[in-house]
Amino acid sequence: MTLELGPDDRRMMLRYAGVCRLCGVSLPPGADAIYERASRTVRCVQCMSSSGDAHQPGIAGASARREYERRSTARDARIRAAHPRIGGLILALSEEPQSTRAWERGAIGEELLAERLRDLPDSFRVLHDRRIPGTRANIDHLVVGPGGVWVVDAKRYVGQRPSLDVEGGILRPRVESLRIGGRDRTKLIEGVRGQVALVVGTIDDSAVPVTGALCFLDGDWPLIGGSFRVNEIEVLWPRLLVKRMIDSATVPIDVARTVALLAARFPHA
Repeated sequence: MTLELGPDDRRMMLRYAGVCRLCGVSLPPGADAIYERASRTVRCVQCMSSSGDAHQPGIAGASARREYERRSTARDARIRAAHPRIGGLILALSEEPQSTRAWERGAIGEELLAERLRDLPDSFRVLHDRRIPGTRANIDHLVVGPGGVWVVDAKRYVGQRPSLDVEGGILRPRVESLRIGGRDRTKLIEGVRGQVALVVGTIDDSAVPVTGALCFLDGDWPLIGGSFRVNEIEVLWPRLLVKRMIDSATVPIDVARTVALLAARFPHA
């Protein structure tokens, strides 16, 4: 994908701060941007063109699936090179490493959740698999609707039950932790909290609610109840997630502008 420059446009390092005319993101001095001489305005390079290509929803699980395929292909080539005669047999009789299969499971989880998010009304917009600049991490799903912004991390722990563990609360400080199959997985909560902080900083509008959610697919959820919050992050399953989004309180939010801001800050992974 290439930038579409008009005859009077110039790509440059900005001498002064500006604001992208397409997505509204702030551009500090020294930012790489496009200066449009005709209108004396600027646009960020993430806004690939005036057609808004950078604002397309993206493909759920794309980066995780690419990483799985890269690792799987590398393993295949490595084993066949080391064992020219029986490499195919070794591959047929052995399983891929857990670290490789984890990427495939992650991709499937994101893809399944993306299908469920299709049930949202037309008033919602969804961005999938968005890269966090300067890192190798990504945000699985960003959902923008009348009730604000949802930052969603999809996880697939087949047959395992997420649960809330609480210590203290009266004489000692209350400490909440997430457990899955009895193991402490609170680091997953902290990951979502970090993503929420980035989104809040990008929107920079206290009137827009931002909610973090850890959504487990194929988990062992109880028939009654089951969902909970850990350190302000919702922990729940896909169907309930969609219901919560739809039922969230309506606020005066400019959905299109908010989507543009997030798409510019978090490009396709």
